[in-house]
Amino acid sequence: MQDGIMDDYLARIGATRPEQPDLKGLRHLTERHLLSVPFENLDYHLGEDIFMDERVLEKIVHKNRGGGCFEVNPALSFLLTSLGYEVDILPGWVHRPDGLGPFLGHLALRVKAEGRDWLVDVGFGRNSRFPLDLSSREVQQDPHGEYRIHDAGDGAIDVYLGGKPLYRVADRPVRVEDFAPALWWYRTSPDSSFLQALFCSVRTTDGLVTLKGNYHMSSVAGQERSRQTLGTEAEAFEAYKKHFGISLETLPEEPAGGVTAGVRTE
Repeated sequence: MQDGIMDDYLARIGATRPEQPDLKGLRHLTERHLLSVPFENLDYHLGEDIFMDERVLEKIVHKNRGGGCFEVNPALSFLLTSLGYEVDILPGWVHRPDGLGPFLGHLALRVKAEGRDWLVDVGFGRNSRFPLDLSSREVQQDPHGEYRIHDAGDGAIDVYLGGKPLYRVADRPVRVEDFAPALWWYRTSPDSSFLQALFCSVRTTDGLVTLKGNYHMSSVAGQERSRQTLGTEAEAFEAYKKHFGISLETLPEEPAGGVTAGVRTE
């Protein structure tokens, strides 16, 4: 990544360039990313291409957009690598109500800092705000809850939040290109959670703001929760701009199955 794009990326997320690739810098970059870049799937419903290579930087850095795990985690990996971190792409499976989803259904990062491996994930919706210590099997306290890593056999680990499994990650690095068939499935299959739901969500310092469909707004701020149904297209355009920094020319098409299906963002 060129220095100019790196500087633009740091400015996009409101981050300070670390003096060295240490844990303090990694925690800072991960937090700023989560508080700035939405977890969203708008392009799945706008008919736009999804990129996992460095072309994704144009979307996230210069168009002020977000994305799913196949976009935001590779984008962050480019930034971290350019800053001197050692980063691996790890393949995973998502735990669903009916069991474990398909292999390569999730993409996460393993980042080395201060002699330890850390799980970094800014593309899941219920991921931790700070990196998780991959060597620990104790509860890891985080602003988003209590996380714990369990061994799943064959070198894989399960990530739990509040005692419930989120996803499984294999301890064998892959290339981002290896996710192309999975991305094609998410883009085309009627069973794809990204096609069954339309969502845009971003973390705040004390909560979460989510827009499901174009009109169903919800927010969490500390112990307070609120819900609102937007009444017009103009209100929907304004909500995308105000809460997520996203300027749209056209609203995404609502999924036929309703707005509450698919990916959980809270």
